[in-house]
Amino acid sequence: MVTPRGDDEFIDEDVGVEEKELTPEKRWIQKMIRSAKQYHKLCPYYDKKTKQCLLMVTVEGRQDRCDRDGKFENCPVFIKFLEKVYEYYKSKGKALPNDFQDVVNYAFYML
Repeated sequence: MVTPRGDDEFIDEDVGVEEKELTPEKRWIQKMIRSAKQYHKLCPYYDKKTKQCLLMVTVEGRQDRCDRDGKFENCPVFIKFLEKVYEYYKSKGKALPNDFQDVVNYAFYML
């Protein structure tokens, strides 16, 4: 049973999970993270040997170690990268990729 709880919030009493209405951008980012989990255990932009995050250079402009040990589920740098990819596709008027592998193949061409 789902009961209303505020403006856009609903609570699923059977599961105990809150659901918010997400923007299309956030929905697409979650879809890409789920898709990335299918292909990768660790972040595809994480260098195991040096423990460096390769996205930090392109997204934040600094080179630093990954403080999440390659886990990308709630990584702010990975999410920022996906936000930039989303903005790129929307600004060009292109269709959004449905799979994370499509993002990986063309990621650094668009940034």
